[in-house]
Amino acid sequence: MVLGKQIEWAMHCASFLASLPEDMAVSVNVLAEYHEVPRDYLAKALQSLAKAGIVKTTVGPRGGYTIGRAAEEITLLDIVESVEGEKSTFSCTEIRQKGPCKMEEKAYSGVCGIAAAMYRADHAWRESLRSTTLADINRSVNRVVPAEQKRKVMAWLEGKLSSKS
Repeated sequence: MVLGKQIEWAMHCASFLASLPEDMAVSVNVLAEYHEVPRDYLAKALQSLAKAGIVKTTVGPRGGYTIGRAAEEITLLDIVESVEGEKSTFSCTEIRQKGPCKMEEKAYSGVCGIAAAMYRADHAWRESLRSTTLADINRSVNRVVPAEQKRKVMAWLEGKLSSKS
């Protein structure tokens, strides 16, 4: 299973926004530049996050994106489902019921063992993402990112935001 790049981008942007002061709105252009990702594709991911209430948008010269609710209330699953939807990572096509040697239909009354295993794996994956919040991610980042790097990021960001005025 490979998730789209927009999932990673959305998670990083949400984490970044959650680490900023509540009133600091960041434009899609600045977020795209900061993460070195294509602006238009990032904009689509951010629109999905906004629709789900994960981020908020403000308009105007100092507008942009801010975090939509507390980082403790936003799970990684919320982000995945806002961008990719709630569909399962596995889709059973009942291949076992096809081909020249297939059995009678009544022989397939039980759930396919492969499908059952894949659905269990999907459930475990979702539970893991559901149990991880942006606050958890940001706490782990704060433990490893040096204070000097945090100051550098804020100085860069404030420079970008002040040039908008």
